[in-house]
Amino acid sequence: MSLLIEQNRSLKALNTFAVEARATHFTEAQFDQDVAEALGEARRLGVPLWILGGGSNLVLTTDLDALVLRMASRGIRVLEDDGERVIIEAEAGEPWHPFVLRSLELGLSGLENLSLIPGTVGAAPIQNVGAYGVEVKDVFAGLTALDRETGAQREFDLQACEFGYRDSVFKRQAGRYIILRVRFALQRTANLQLDYGPLRQWLQQHAIDSPTPADVSRAVCAIRSEKLPDPRILGNAGSFFKNPLVPQSVADALRERFPDVVTFPQAEGQVKLAAGWLIECAGWKGYRDGDAGVHKLQALVLVNYGQATGQQIIQLARRIQADIAERFAVQLEIEPNVI
Repeated sequence: MSLLIEQNRSLKALNTFAVEARATHFTEAQFDQDVAEALGEARRLGVPLWILGGGSNLVLTTDLDALVLRMASRGIRVLEDDGERVIIEAEAGEPWHPFVLRSLELGLSGLENLSLIPGTVGAAPIQNVGAYGVEVKDVFAGLTALDRETGAQREFDLQACEFGYRDSVFKRQAGRYIILRVRFALQRTANLQLDYGPLRQWLQQHAIDSPTPADVSRAVCAIRSEKLPDPRILGNAGSFFKNPLVPQSVADALRERFPDVVTFPQAEGQVKLAAGWLIECAGWKGYRDGDAGVHKLQALVLVNYGQATGQQIIQLARRIQADIAERFAVQLEIEPNVI
């Protein structure tokens, strides 16, 4: 066996909430064969195999009696290039933001709105990560995953992934597939998505009339840095709640009571409510209970001020959910995976 198995490994440095939890067994995969070998080792040990990416969309509430496999594979390559459309592939363990920056260095557009999102390439399709009007599905060209039920590799196209809002088949069938590498269809001629108000405002404030993809990336990084705490300084998992989707009638009733409610029209008569607005309106922004709290600048972000446990963070989240349901008759859904 080539894998190095550690025992009783702390995961505090491997989750962006920086909560303490320990794994009975831990190893890393740099190659496909490492993943297959880890599956066999987990069976030998009689424990589940649990996959860890960048730990940025995760709340650990307990120790893990499992073999935790951290995806540490690296590699970025261009598969196709017709002079305009370029298919670029990245290994699952590639950190997301450096991958976005690499695509920009190659003169490619499509990922710039997704700059500075924490995590890894392999985790991005699971949540169908999105920001500032762009989601992974918009630039997705396929992925390769290991099916743990059959032991065989499987290729997924856009339809097979069943992407939804912060959702995919990989999230609904949690644990079945281990994503090995992901492909994206990017463009040499930029079709910039600038509908997000603060993004346009930042570009205008900096007198950028004809922005490039790199300009958009810099704008996104600046906006995110202003609103979202750096997890290296203050533990967090980014946006903690999904923006709820409600029927138009519910949004209209809310607007009668709260004229400044923030909404975003969606397809099929649905309306997306700004979860951050609901939480701030309810008075939770800046709230702190021990070391678990709501960020003072962004109500959508729960934070760990130092020694909060995952259970304390979830307890705070449940209180917020109950309050929002009582005040607005709207159910907030937690975005990170809770273990």
